[in-house]
Amino acid sequence: MIDLDDLDRALLRALSVDAGISAGALGRRFGLSQPGAWRRIKRLEEAGVLAGRRIEVDRAALGFGVTVFLGVKLATRGRVSLEDFERAVTAIPEVQVVQHVLGVFDYRLRVVARDIADFERVLRRRIMTLPGVGNVEANVLLTEERRPGPLG
Repeated sequence: MIDLDDLDRALLRALSVDAGISAGALGRRFGLSQPGAWRRIKRLEEAGVLAGRRIEVDRAALGFGVTVFLGVKLATRGRVSLEDFERAVTAIPEVQVVQHVLGVFDYRLRVVARDIADFERVLRRRIMTLPGVGNVEANVLLTEERRPGPLG
């Protein structure tokens, strides 16, 4: 666990909005030198607080206009291992996120598709044929608002 001061939190908020911002730009924004900002970022990376930098891809611009969250309940846990299901589901390119969860369902999947007909194809031909799949519940994403998180 690392002690974070107000400046560390401000740097984290800025990086969560724009992971590509330079140490020089961060320094100017928060009254630090470029090396001072870089050292703080490096310290946060080494402590594991910053676990990587990502580029957000606009799925709609790539033709993937539908996002669906699937709750998947495995039919028979004894005959099919969780690892078998996870290995098979992660091989499906339209499945963007696989979460093993506790509750009504065993897994929560984030699936992208070009449109509803494309999603139905992915569901019928790929997801429903996976080992051990029992009940499935689909929720289509209508809108999404991203929030800065606990540091905001």
